[in-house]
Amino acid sequence: MLIETLGAARDLGRLNEIAGVLIRHGFGDTVRRLGLADALERAGHALHRDHAADLARLEPPVQVRLAMEELGPTFVKLGQILAGRADLFGPDWIAEFSRLHSQVPAVPLADLRAQLREDLGDEPEALFERFDPEPLAAASIAQVHRAQLKDGSEVVVKIRRPGIRDVVEADLRLLDRLAAMAETEVPALQPYRPRQLVRELARSLQREMDLAAECHSAERIAANLAVFPHVLIPKVHWAHTHERINVQEYIAGIPGSDLERVSAEGLDRPLLARRGAQAVLKMIVEDGFFHADPHPGNVFYLSGNRLAFIDFGMVGRLTTRRREELLALLLGLVQREPQAVADVLLDWTGDGHGANLETLEAEIEAFVDQYHGTPLAELHLGQMLADVTTILREHRLALPSDLALLIKAFISLEGMGRGLDPGFHMAGEALPMLRQVLRARYKPKALGKRAWQTLRGALAMAERLPQDVSRAMRNLRRGRMQLHIDLAHLKRVGDQLDRAANRLSLALVIAALIIGSSIVMTVQAGPTLFGLPAFGFLGFSGAVLGGVWLIRSIWRSTHQRDDED
Repeated sequence: MLIETLGAARDLGRLNEIAGVLIRHGFGDTVRRLGLADALERAGHALHRDHAADLARLEPPVQVRLAMEELGPTFVKLGQILAGRADLFGPDWIAEFSRLHSQVPAVPLADLRAQLREDLGDEPEALFERFDPEPLAAASIAQVHRAQLKDGSEVVVKIRRPGIRDVVEADLRLLDRLAAMAETEVPALQPYRPRQLVRELARSLQREMDLAAECHSAERIAANLAVFPHVLIPKVHWAHTHERINVQEYIAGIPGSDLERVSAEGLDRPLLARRGAQAVLKMIVEDGFFHADPHPGNVFYLSGNRLAFIDFGMVGRLTTRRREELLALLLGLVQREPQAVADVLLDWTGDGHGANLETLEAEIEAFVDQYHGTPLAELHLGQMLADVTTILREHRLALPSDLALLIKAFISLEGMGRGLDPGFHMAGEALPMLRQVLRARYKPKALGKRAWQTLRGALAMAERLPQDVSRAMRNLRRGRMQLHIDLAHLKRVGDQLDRAANRLSLALVIAALIIGSSIVMTVQAGPTLFGLPAFGFLGFSGAVLGGVWLIRSIWRSTHQRDDED
């Protein structure tokens, strides 16, 4: 039964709630196609089908956003992830996903005390000189209170909402099963890779719910950015930090969204834009570990033209190979080298899953080539990346999740830079750092390190070779050796050979009919037809018909090849 497929009875209540919200927001057909409505009603759960007229008139992206907000933190987080997938969704959908927020009513301090005592070992008033009962902000995963330590340090205390892990884990179980069914029952959803998106969501939520892991990320980025004295990362107070709570330095600055105040206080907005770009570019290009959500709410501007990054719940990671590929892509965009861009993107999207790769490559080259001769100061790198993902989406190709997150960070960063300084150009800031990193890769020390790594890999392979050969020989003796050969267009070649064999067989039959009929024509006995020996006449007629069919088949095959060429 479907209910058994969906999981234990403990999730049925939540499943009923999800289905009810979807139906209420106009997605009843999707619920029925997945078989949820009938299964839930058989299980005794009644679905509310009150379709509001105003909801029915809304555009689908708006309906989906409202449904996600109503469904709670897991779905809000899913929407926030989808907001960075311009390779999967069009501008209207991305705009709605970007509007998703997780502002919810705060949990009263009285309801948090039991969890706080367990995590802190005492009442908050006993450990802090001051602990504000009213939160600064409340989101779906956690809420933030301002406090003061005994030594006078101003801090913020981030507390995970009680019971949120159970809700999220139930949602993830249901989403995983629903995604598996969606890929089977709703083929139109397959290009969006529902199961892969759910796995990405699960990883993101698990990291975000671990508030201690967030602090580890903050300290790692702080160490990487230590070369920039004008960039501040909040200090972590580990004595009071655990999985469900963290305590960090309070940043008294100007929120990134309050640009009028930035100007009123006399800060240098173009300088702030450049410094922010340099910090994020270093995180991405040099370190491979970056703040994945650098929107105005996570940035503060400080006196002395300094800036601070907060909230490291969402971070991105890039392997060394990814960074090298990114370097090639960005240099290709900035220096207008279309072939370099096309090569990297085709590597990122794999085999294309049936897409016309020649057409895709031609479109990418045409896109990059249109910027040939454009001054560097006029290039909008974020928009160029967004346009490239649009081309991929039109070809039904998806980027790996780590790269989608990276491109979202780039676009957000350029948007913030232009908000501070309309003359800000990410390409101009990126090019010197890209060239610096590229030069560093070819320094003798770096070349020697890569050569040593390659040699170690080769030696390790040589060391394993005897064992691998021995294992292969054992499998061969036991009859367990299997050889798989994949040839491109093998079926097409087989069909061509089959048609050629059929034509050759027919030609032999025609030749036999002609020879046999010629012999019969020399025999005067037997029935006649039109004054000729009947069997000879019929044989020649069959040979003529077969010859006409053979000539027509060859002619059609030739013209089909000409059309394909």
